Amino acid sequence: MEKMVIEGGVPLKGEVEINGAKNAALPILASCILLEGKSCLGNIPDLTDVTTLCSILNVLGLKTEQKAEKSLDICVEDESGVTAPYELVRKMRGSICVLGPLIGKRKRAKVSLPGGCVIGNRAIDLHIKGLEALGARIKIEAGYIIAEADELKGAEIDLAGAHGPTVLGTCNVMMAAVLAKGRTVIINAAREPEVQDTANFLIKAGAKIEGAGRSEIRIDGVKELKGVEYDIIPDRIEAGTFMIAGAITKGDVTLKNIRFENLTTTVNKLREIGVGITGNNGSCRVFGSERFKPAEITTLPYPGVPTDMQAQLTALLSVADGVSTVSETIFPDRFMHTFELARMGARIKTENGCAIINGVESLTGATVMASDLRASASLIIAGLGAKGVTEVDRLYHIDRGYEKIEEKLSKLGAGIERKKY
Repeated sequence: MEKMVIEGGVPLKGEVEINGAKNAALPILASCILLEGKSCLGNIPDLTDVTTLCSILNVLGLKTEQKAEKSLDICVEDESGVTAPYELVRKMRGSICVLGPLIGKRKRAKVSLPGGCVIGNRAIDLHIKGLEALGARIKIEAGYIIAEADELKGAEIDLAGAHGPTVLGTCNVMMAAVLAKGRTVIINAAREPEVQDTANFLIKAGAKIEGAGRSEIRIDGVKELKGVEYDIIPDRIEAGTFMIAGAITKGDVTLKNIRFENLTTTVNKLREIGVGITGNNGSCRVFGSERFKPAEITTLPYPGVPTDMQAQLTALLSVADGVSTVSETIFPDRFMHTFELARMGARIKTENGCAIINGVESLTGATVMASDLRASASLIIAGLGAKGVTEVDRLYHIDRGYEKIEEKLSKLGAGIERKKY
């Protein structure tokens, strides 16, 4: 077991390089099931989620080989495998993204129902709805999604859900449709940059896709796709996390390797709170202020405030003046971090998918426990800005989405250390 020990109150200063986006890397890696020949993927983050998915792909007959730092060669060697086993899939929900490529290319799939962070109900009904519309026959049996098809045919598919469009569901249907016969139209598609990046990779491989990044995506099936070289987009969630870390410590941090246009809503909200941010594509500078302003935040599908930034923003608002509200519309139960922030002195009340935050002058170091990936980030942020020492337990969550975060923070001057116990 490991924990993060943080000595708070040290302003962060310097430059930090942002990695490739985890939420783009996973579906792009999975889409290599569809391809003929070798692909070389660049800007691949070194994360346990990426390692887990590569292990699943290995089981499915793909060879993955790291040739250089941040670079991964991948190709299909055996197409007989169709089972993504429970012992691997249970580690992360993102592994569901192999379902679409398997049914699209091999016409059969047996994928364990996924695991991952405990942040509330994350149904896969829209994934199944979309794939069934393309002609797949799907049943759930003994904890596995079992799918088969004689032939996939294009269809019009509405992916609207109770809490907005589904990102991985959009990717799964899109990946299945690229080799289907005829035209597929996805209505109420997710618009996130990670969906766009997956589409751009497939287009480079020979797919015919129009509209990625808009609410309607049109896909005309092709006979085959070829391996390509492709660089993953920068991670907008990691970027936003380091922005808040710099701000809460009243530091001065420059972020490198970012796409500013993918951060617009997060940046605008941070500026409203009182965080100084200047920059453009490629890099930006973030500097904190002595006090922060309260804000009203509602998480929404892209281009709204990302649900994956909610916990980090909550940590920052816990030391803002006045009363702030955070409404979580994507995963209404995603507030486990608030109970741990309360151990550090935060005054937060949650009810019906909303957190009401009465800002305090400062937080105080405490021993806290992470419940999920982004909760881990929020507690580390809180520890960086708190008085005294904070210990964050259940550290394995953080490694799923942040590459060597303690090393990056140490280079910015943070008093932070990973310890075994």
